[in-house]
Formats: sequence, structure tokens, C-alpha cells
Amino acid sequence: MGRMPKDMRQLMQQAQKMQAELEKTQRELAEKTYEGTAGGGVVKATVRGSGDLVEVVFDPTVLDPDDPELVGDLVVAAVNQATQAAREEMGQAMGGLSGGLDLGGLGGLLG
Repeated sequence: MGRMPKDMRQLMQQAQKMQAELEKTQRELAEKTYEGTAGGGVVKATVRGSGDLVEVVFDPTVLDPDDPELVGDLVVAAVNQATQAAREEMGQAMGGLSGGLDLGGLGGLLG
């Protein structure tokens, strides 16, 4: 048999505390905004941590009637950059929260 934690109650309290912190952090990050830019800053996109697109702002000089696809490409690039920034912060925050929990012998109980 694997190593079992000495004090299961303490371990469960630690897990409940971690779960509450995780949920709080998820709520906070879902409302936080992240920006991405493209084309040297001519397009700026803002997204929430929840993934919702909040705003797209672009310099009117980027509008070229002979190349309308350019604006679309720049918007996609800016949105992707902002979304990636949100994902990275979410990953770092979630990884930091779980780092202190010693699951010991709970592996068989949890999965």
C-alpha cells in the first residue's frame, strides 16, 4: 500500500481551502482585462480572462480599400495575443495555487 497521510482531516481542510482559493482566483481572472496589439500597435484588442472580447480599436490609416483582409488579419492577431496573455496568467495563477498541496496517498481516492 502507498503512504497514507497521518492526519486525513487536516489534509481535507487544506484541500477545501485550496479549492476556495482556486475559485476566487478564477473569478478574479475572469473579470480582468488583457490587451494585445498587432501591426506595430495600429490594432489593439482587449479581452477578459473569461475569453470575452471587450473592445477592438484600430488606427483608421490601416483601412486600405485595396486590401480589406489586412484589417481582419490584424484584428485576429491582436485578439490572439490578448487571449494568450490571459491564458498564461491563468496557468501561472492556477499552478501557484496547487503547488503547496501535498496529496500524498490521495491519488487512489481522487482518481
